Amino acid sequence: MNSSTSSSEARPNYPAEDAWRRFFQIAIGTALGLGLVVYAFVVIVDPWDVLPLSPAFHRAPVSSNARFSFPALARNPVFDSAIIGTSTSRLLRPQVLNPAFKASFANLAMNSATPYEQTRLLEVFTRTHPRARVVMIGIDAWWCRLSDTYEKYTPRPFPEWMYEPDPWPAYREMFNLFAVQEAWNQFAILTGMKKPRYGRDGYTNFLPDESQYDIARVRKKLPHQDPSPQQPSTMDRAALWFPAHPLMETALQALPAETRKILFFVPYYIGIQPSPGSNAAAVFDECKARIVRIAARTGNTMVVDFMIPSPITREETHYWDPQHYRVPVADRLMADLVNAARGASFAEGDDHVLLK
Repeated sequence: MNSSTSSSEARPNYPAEDAWRRFFQIAIGTALGLGLVVYAFVVIVDPWDVLPLSPAFHRAPVSSNARFSFPALARNPVFDSAIIGTSTSRLLRPQVLNPAFKASFANLAMNSATPYEQTRLLEVFTRTHPRARVVMIGIDAWWCRLSDTYEKYTPRPFPEWMYEPDPWPAYREMFNLFAVQEAWNQFAILTGMKKPRYGRDGYTNFLPDESQYDIARVRKKLPHQDPSPQQPSTMDRAALWFPAHPLMETALQALPAETRKILFFVPYYIGIQPSPGSNAAAVFDECKARIVRIAARTGNTMVVDFMIPSPITREETHYWDPQHYRVPVADRLMADLVNAARGASFAEGDDHVLLK
């Protein structure tokens, strides 16, 4: 027998397809194993603190989009009070308000949050705090828009699944690249490798450092009211429709009767407030009047108006831009809100109480 033939016949023969099959089996098995490890990491870290079986780590709000970070704060039993609104309410500090109201506030104001997004977050807070002490809602132009229907979302993602009572579907939302990224960020915070973006009560100063304040640059951003006389508005105010107002009424009615509810119109710079007598001013006046009526029907609710010509809103140096005031102004607003709640006098005509 030919020795080369015998040697060839003695060696095992693996067809090419068998080799590829083994390769893919190993590759798939490895990928599944790695996927399970990554998924386990995410659900253990639980970046948004929404999973019912994750360890009780002292997590911080981690996502730059607060729509992901704040549902957990809204459920946290450490807090008995909440601030709801947009970026125009983010500078209200729980540490200042807590002793004044004998409360424990979470600041749940979110950048550019629509009325729908605000009330969805308030639903979460209300559902999990049957004895809430105080709820403050900062009202801005979103609430006074005229339209057939309200806008639900901004271009920012809004995770509806986080706002539902049932926490278990959250497990299926944990296997994606964004969840992995945020789990790593949370892990870095928990281990001290990274500082949290927000305080654990939701507050953060999102403004530039005060050392960077330049009034010359700010003035370029600040418009001025039209000084020309306005024709008296002939608008039929009764026919106006504010689609977000039913959301406000539903949210307020869902709160416990004993909860102190404080609504405040935020202090826009005078230059973007409508000129007195204009149709735009009539719209805002009617919007305010209807919010007051909603509050009156709710009970235990007061309405404070900072969106008026005042020592705050007339002064250019109080603002970074037409909507965002500086930290000292936030301190002043908080003092005014505390005084309003106590029935005391206000600072220099800063605000006007529409409903006590």
